[in-house]
Amino acid sequence: MAPPSTAPAPAAFSPYQKFVVGLLAFLQFAVILDFMLMAPLGALIMPALSITPRQFGLVVSAYAFSAGVSGFVTAGFADRFDRKKILLFFYTGFLVGTLWCGLAPTFELLLAARVFTGVFGGVIGSVVLAIATDLFEPALRGRVMGLIQTAFAASQVLGLPMSLYLSNKWNWHVPFLVLAALGVAGLVVIWTRLAPVDGHLGKAQEHNPFMHLLHTITEPRHLLPFLTVTLLATGGFMLMPFSSAFLVHNLGIALEHLPAIYLCTGLCTMVFGPMIGKLSDKVGKFRVFLFGSVLSSATVLVYTHLGVTPLWAVVLVNVVMFVGIFSRMIPFQALSSQVPEPARRGAYNAISSSIQQVSGGVASLIAGHIVTLGADGRIEHFPTVGYVVAGTSAVTILLMWNIHRQLQARAAAP
Repeated sequence: MAPPSTAPAPAAFSPYQKFVVGLLAFLQFAVILDFMLMAPLGALIMPALSITPRQFGLVVSAYAFSAGVSGFVTAGFADRFDRKKILLFFYTGFLVGTLWCGLAPTFELLLAARVFTGVFGGVIGSVVLAIATDLFEPALRGRVMGLIQTAFAASQVLGLPMSLYLSNKWNWHVPFLVLAALGVAGLVVIWTRLAPVDGHLGKAQEHNPFMHLLHTITEPRHLLPFLTVTLLATGGFMLMPFSSAFLVHNLGIALEHLPAIYLCTGLCTMVFGPMIGKLSDKVGKFRVFLFGSVLSSATVLVYTHLGVTPLWAVVLVNVVMFVGIFSRMIPFQALSSQVPEPARRGAYNAISSSIQQVSGGVASLIAGHIVTLGADGRIEHFPTVGYVVAGTSAVTILLMWNIHRQLQARAAAP
């Protein structure tokens, strides 16, 4: 196992590595946008389908739960095939699910569509991380994760404003239909240009998929990262599903101004994401994680306590909050990628992604029970959600410190 790298990263990627990073970022963009669409469209979907915040929380969590189950089921087979083939299969299913979401006319059909989409989309993220870990050395992974995570920002800059525009001009179905159509181009690129990713197939592997899954789950050095990702999922899944309704009804932001908020926040995080990745490789991944945890916790507490607020102040708070979130996720992914051995990377990432999705689904359900919708449309008890997010963030600092120490000890061992 390579030690946590503090040496300067190579100056540049090879042309093929640049292509791979761009492709992986595009895939993350599609999957993240599909999930994130539910949050800003919540203010439109709830009245259009006549559903309550609790039902909407169920729609959001349905994707997470199905993704979690799918990840566990596929984890035992994740290291037995070329990762390109696995990616093609699940990305195709994801596009079908996204199309279904765009055609769903009722709450029940939308719920079923989100379950189907989660079964396929929830696995893509773990395959992306496995490919990134296979093709890039540890000294580059902070930069790689930073660039891949810019997909989150790109989904805000390009995806969410356009989706809100399309929804306001036509209806909430249209963004899903457009996303499915654009996704076909990504499918063609994967098929024609991505080389096989099968280097792990030459390493010794367990023949029984169930035992491969079991041993990956019970491996002692995997337990801390699994627990950490459980708590890392809390923030996004508790805050995001109700963010648009909170912005509109609590902070007094006009619905037509929501694209501006997502646009400004996304542009800033697109700039900061790669910088955070480089900084993680240069000064240490745990140090950047610690900074991000403190910053995001403080900002979440401010954000959830806001009342009617000027647009510029809302943009500023959102930018700072997402910089903090990125400063947690990027170094965690880079550090976590050094934990499993190559023959277990696929299973490890699939299980980690499943845990993240399931715990996120639980967090979304909990948030749906904490917050209530007032008679005037206001989201009530949102500060309580902020306290929960800040508390889990404090625990993740301790967990990450122990992961960091374990990797150092392993590197120093004979």
